[in-house]
Amino acid sequence: MRRFGWVGRLLRWTGWAVAYGFGLAALVLAGAWVWWQQEPEARGTEANALWARHQWVGEPHTDAEYRALGTLLKRHRITDVFFHTGPFEADGSVPAAKYRNARRLIEAMREYAPGVRAQAYLGQIRVVDGKGVIDLDDPAVREQVLRTDAIFLDLGFDGIHYDFEPIYPDDRAFLTLMDRTRELTRSRGRLLSVALEQQTLLDAAQPVYKALLPRGGTSFSFHYPPRPTEDFLRAVADRADQVAIMTYDVSLPTRALAGWHFARHTRTTLELIGDRTTVFMGVPTYRPLMEWSEDLSVALRGVRRGIDDLERPPKRPYGVGVYAEWTTNPDEWARYRATWLPRTTESLGA
Repeated sequence: MRRFGWVGRLLRWTGWAVAYGFGLAALVLAGAWVWWQQEPEARGTEANALWARHQWVGEPHTDAEYRALGTLLKRHRITDVFFHTGPFEADGSVPAAKYRNARRLIEAMREYAPGVRAQAYLGQIRVVDGKGVIDLDDPAVREQVLRTDAIFLDLGFDGIHYDFEPIYPDDRAFLTLMDRTRELTRSRGRLLSVALEQQTLLDAAQPVYKALLPRGGTSFSFHYPPRPTEDFLRAVADRADQVAIMTYDVSLPTRALAGWHFARHTRTTLELIGDRTTVFMGVPTYRPLMEWSEDLSVALRGVRRGIDDLERPPKRPYGVGVYAEWTTNPDEWARYRATWLPRTTESLGA
């Protein structure tokens, strides 16, 4: 009888724990839903970026196609385009055949989108714990990366945009590369920008993750998430002219929760580094894992809510980075114009 009594108590405790968990989840969902109903007051900005496909440098285009690109950029107040020009080879080089049309692109940008900065978007899977493609811990590889950067600056690109993944908050080699690249870009009067994951939710948890979870891995493995801590994000911002935060791939089940994610990271990022560097908050137009809850409308509304929560605007320019040019359809561009662009300029592109 005592054995069955113990089992009964265990089942009751389990039931109460499950009920408590469901109740807590319901409260979170309800609170997020109520928070989400408030219409944002902030409008967007005229400092915005766009990630663009590799074909612009790798394939020939007609004059009409270049003109249409320039019109799109000007109409949507895009100030910076990250043209995919890589990826790096393992040794830090990029074969010339991959960017054989880059010079013509730069000429067309000067003609059809004057004032819009064309940056060379370069990256690769970073070797971490023996897995990956490019080993930034190797000084010879970093030197070759710099030589490759110089080739693209010689072609006329206005800056270098790095997207190495994964980058962990103890990556001294990456910061060393940033230091050297900044010397190069500033000596040419060009820009250095970088794409990073969104911040950690709790910096204090990083030693636990590092000790218990494997690093690197794939999107299907449970691993230490490569998120920047506050200190690391400040260190990157002090070395870069622009930081683009890859805020997308939220994987939260409701639009309110996804919107809260964009709002929180917008506020915390701008408060942390908005006085140090230009910030672009990444917003998606591709189809993410939970496409019913994460789309461009949710992201833009969330970014605006995050701006509303700031005590003051940042000292440096800020805006959104649209990912990506090759996945954004006309309806999404129309929503972008209607809900993001400042009202003083919105009607010009309508």
